[in-house]
Amino acid sequence: MSSPVALMSAAAVAMAGVAFFLTDHEVTANAPRATTVAAAPATVERTVTLEPRRTEPVVKRGAVYIDVYNNSNITGLAHGVAARIAGAGWQVVGSDNWYGTIPATTIYYPEPLKAAAKLLSQDLGIARVLPAIDPMSLDRLTVILTADYA
Repeated sequence: MSSPVALMSAAAVAMAGVAFFLTDHEVTANAPRATTVAAAPATVERTVTLEPRRTEPVVKRGAVYIDVYNNSNITGLAHGVAARIAGAGWQVVGSDNWYGTIPATTIYYPEPLKAAAKLLSQDLGIARVLPAIDPMSLDRLTVILTADYA
């Protein structure tokens, strides 16, 4: 009886050695964890690999403040888009004209609101999403509309 167990153990060790040489040995912070689970007494052990779980932050539209600015010659563009944003459930706190030059319609976000900016970009169909710059508020999203969005 001990002879088959010894042969199975030797085979398991040999397979583990082959697997060791065929896999990447570098350990990183996000590398999958390996857990050894004993199948039954006096049998071969199995290794189960658990991938780290990634979750997206949950965005509550009504809890995010948004400023909307018009950087075009189209009268009422910011007001109309602000109404559309509010209709989608976001918290619009102001709309006005933007003085300066913005190359294309953009959603600007402070770092804690990056996930909210991505969701708003999907709601509005705005592809350009960038980190907020001075003088923008760092507690809300800033949408600057140009003639390309009209």
